[in-house]
Amino acid sequence: SSPVTAARNTKAETEQERIKRSRSEADHDEGLVLRFRGGDQSVFTEIVARHQTRLYSVAFSRVWTHGDAEEIVQDTFIRAHRGLATFRGDCSLATWLHHIAQNLAQNRYWYFHRRFRHTTVSLDCAVGEDESSTLLDSVACDSVDPLREVVTREFSDLIAECMQRLDERQRTILTLTHTLGYAEIAQELGINVGTVKSRI
Repeated sequence: SSPVTAARNTKAETEQERIKRSRSEADHDEGLVLRFRGGDQSVFTEIVARHQTRLYSVAFSRVWTHGDAEEIVQDTFIRAHRGLATFRGDCSLATWLHHIAQNLAQNRYWYFHRRFRHTTVSLDCAVGEDESSTLLDSVACDSVDPLREVVTREFSDLIAECMQRLDERQRTILTLTHTLGYAEIAQELGINVGTVKSRI
């Protein structure tokens, strides 16, 4: 057989495998729905685990913010939990959940679009590929970081304690270095510049 025929056969087999896998997943979901309707509420956790990633992708592709996409996924599962009792099974569970998420994402998109949110950027928006830093992290802020304030206070206390251990001449020279140059300190204390440097 030619390479083209072999490629077609491989593609057909792959398509058949995909259809078979899809049917198997739909059958498994149908079993979960039946168990849920029978009173086994714990299976809903498995339903969430099986479909959460896919639904997140559906939502994120429409709203483009992680926070909104996560909320849409949560709302989708809340609606699904309420509606599973009346779910007729005209389509697979995956398709049903997909439609709910898509509708919620579409509604949220147009809600924000009418309010011109698409022209703004959230401060909680991730910056970079690692998604650990947000835009807010890069905004300058006048307020003091509590951790930095504590470290600065401890450092200042340590310096004050060490300064008390020095004799008067050394303490005076070190204090003057914050405001005066070597020549000015020498003139202030009536000593040579070389003596100022050696004491410092």
